[in-house]
Amino acid sequence: MVQRMGDNAVTVLGSDQRSIEWYSAGTVPEIIDRAGAAARKRFLEFFTATIRNENTRVAYARAVGSFFAWCQSYRLELLDIEPIHVAAYIERHPGAPPTVKQHLAAVRMLFDWLVTGQVLAMNPAASVRGPRHVVKRGKTPVLDADQARQLLDSIDTSKLSGLRDRALIAVMVFSFARVSAAVSLKAEDYYQDGKRWWFRFREKGGKQHQVPAHHTAEAYLDAYLFAVRSGDDKKGPLFRTVTRHGQLTDRQMTRNDAFRMVKRRTAAAGLPLTTCNHTFRATGITAYLENGGTIEKAQAIAAHESPRTTKLYDRTSDEITLDEIERILI
Repeated sequence: MVQRMGDNAVTVLGSDQRSIEWYSAGTVPEIIDRAGAAARKRFLEFFTATIRNENTRVAYARAVGSFFAWCQSYRLELLDIEPIHVAAYIERHPGAPPTVKQHLAAVRMLFDWLVTGQVLAMNPAASVRGPRHVVKRGKTPVLDADQARQLLDSIDTSKLSGLRDRALIAVMVFSFARVSAAVSLKAEDYYQDGKRWWFRFREKGGKQHQVPAHHTAEAYLDAYLFAVRSGDDKKGPLFRTVTRHGQLTDRQMTRNDAFRMVKRRTAAAGLPLTTCNHTFRATGITAYLENGGTIEKAQAIAAHESPRTTKLYDRTSDEITLDEIERILI
């Protein structure tokens, strides 16, 4: 019999309950269940105690489920798994290198957790290496400055939804903010310190990150707040959903809400259909660097751990490369 998770554990694991069988059923994988109560308990703790981000939980649950399903097909038990098995799984994985590396990271972290919990004596994934994957140029679509201005100017601000959408896009462009951090802003996270207004973002890992508000983002956000202010609920979400009748709700916008909005606004403005939430982070960074900004400062504004990550968003060298190519006169 498969051990069921408690109701709280199922809730904590997230809402994407269609990704894998055991996940959607609120159970643990059979290979973990057969390993005993200690393995079941430690497995649940891995997802509920060590991973705070829901999206990461879902991704790691999918990765672990895929690996254990593979082990099940070869009739392996938990104690039977050795480095050669993990290596074989990684070698035969049909996914792209980034996906394979993520799956290996999830499996390795889970086994580390089982080892420290004395369920296993060693981590069979510790010595396994994933595929090499070096990225020097990001794939995120970028708008140039004129296109970004075209988009902002095209939004009908006679409606509440237009004021909100323009403000949200401006926050992402002028603060290099991730969409998840932008839509998670509370009213109190837009605050005044001295003569300047600031944003307080909550980034990955629960880190708080303060960025001064660009004057354009400040103007757009003030116009939105002037239109919606009713009691100044400082603890409430800054960017809320709007009903079909144009009424503001109490519900915070989600990343998917923002994605649908961006697709609708860019299509109306006649901009590339590849534009997405992440486009505005890359657009802001590229515009900043084109105007004399430095990678180091862009890294600080974007709250990147490494300047190499920031460099992936930099498209300033693209035009130079094309100019050089055109020097080939034949």
